[in-house]
Amino acid sequence: MVEVEVGKKVKKYERRLKWGFAIGAFFVVVAATTFNSQHSHQISTFLNNHKICTCSQDSHKYSGIVEDCCCDYETVDSINGAVLNPLLQELVTTPFFRYFKVKLWCDCPFWPDDGMLCQEGKPQGTVDRTLDSKVFRGWVEIDNPWTSDDETDNGEMTYVNLLLNPERYTGYTGPSARRIWDAIYSENCPKYRSGEICQEKKVLYKLISGLHSSISIHIAADYLLDEKTNMWGENLELMYDRILRYPDRVRNLYFTFLFVLRAVTKASDYLDQAEYDSGNHAEDVKAQSLMHQLLNNPKLQAACPLPFDEAKLWQGQNGPELKQQIQNQFKNISALMDCVGCEKCRLWGKLQVLGLGTALNILFSVNSQNDPAQRLQLHRNEVIALVNLLNRLSESIKFVHEKGPLVERLMKDLPSESFAEQMSLWRRLWESTVGRLNKLR
Repeated sequence: MVEVEVGKKVKKYERRLKWGFAIGAFFVVVAATTFNSQHSHQISTFLNNHKICTCSQDSHKYSGIVEDCCCDYETVDSINGAVLNPLLQELVTTPFFRYFKVKLWCDCPFWPDDGMLCQEGKPQGTVDRTLDSKVFRGWVEIDNPWTSDDETDNGEMTYVNLLLNPERYTGYTGPSARRIWDAIYSENCPKYRSGEICQEKKVLYKLISGLHSSISIHIAADYLLDEKTNMWGENLELMYDRILRYPDRVRNLYFTFLFVLRAVTKASDYLDQAEYDSGNHAEDVKAQSLMHQLLNNPKLQAACPLPFDEAKLWQGQNGPELKQQIQNQFKNISALMDCVGCEKCRLWGKLQVLGLGTALNILFSVNSQNDPAQRLQLHRNEVIALVNLLNRLSESIKFVHEKGPLVERLMKDLPSESFAEQMSLWRRLWESTVGRLNKLR
């Protein structure tokens, strides 16, 4: 009789304990849901505001002439949104511009231990090599003096469909990734000092900084938010922390965009008459038409006839020597792309550095006005890289203009501790409570 009574009391105690943990779990869920709803409301507000962001009073945080260029921020945003971005987005989907020839497996000349396919074997960083059966026809075989890869060497080249390998988050982080950028900035492209009189060195730094900003924006704009569920989306915190909170990085992005745009407009006669032959006649005619619209758009010509004035550079007595020095520095930066440990990062790094090298070659290595015999000649791969780079920069400019001010406002309203960290804490509390309940069953 005594044992029965004791048993009843023990069971009664266990039931109370279970109910206690259940109630505690309920409050954990309620608290987490409340916390989540607050941030969901902020994000909803952000998205609603985004629909009318072009009318926002803060949409032109950056105003006036872009430093060292010939166009202002407002004009760049307007002409990019109305003309350049729509045309470029369509142009890069055509067969001619979506296939890029690249060496994906290269020996690192600086750190041989980094010559691996993909850091830690992350699948997001592996290149999809799927191709269709189109015939690829080459252009004239030449070599770019500003880049390290020999574009005339087809031995280890692979054609890659860029549409199957978008520039996005790959998981490539840590010391290996940091070492690449550290080497670029510290050894080949140091930041100019305040009052720096060497305009050419200043230009090189701003070009690399602008390219870096654009790459970071694309990573944050297409980010793996949850690896378990394979959920992708915009990482607004990352975009703010890496780019938007630093005005000089945004300004350098605009500078790089105008620099590359100037190279495209300077080479307009060549690009307008080029044959965009991929073996698909209908698509090639479309590419030719889109390129013609891009190069001869009256709105662009009226709004920003000279995006960047390259004639101001290399004018001093040491001009040729300085040009050779900077050319060697950029060539080293190009060679550093062979040391990128992630395959897809290496693909986009090589493409965009080649695009920038092509822009440098057009603006600084060809002067047909003073020397008619010095005609511009470009490799097919250079044209593909140049146009895709301009498109990447155009996309970054569009994102900064449309969402930048609202992202900044949203980030300033968030608590000091990140949303992800706080949700992780609630998740651990919930798992701990559920685990105790299971033990009592």
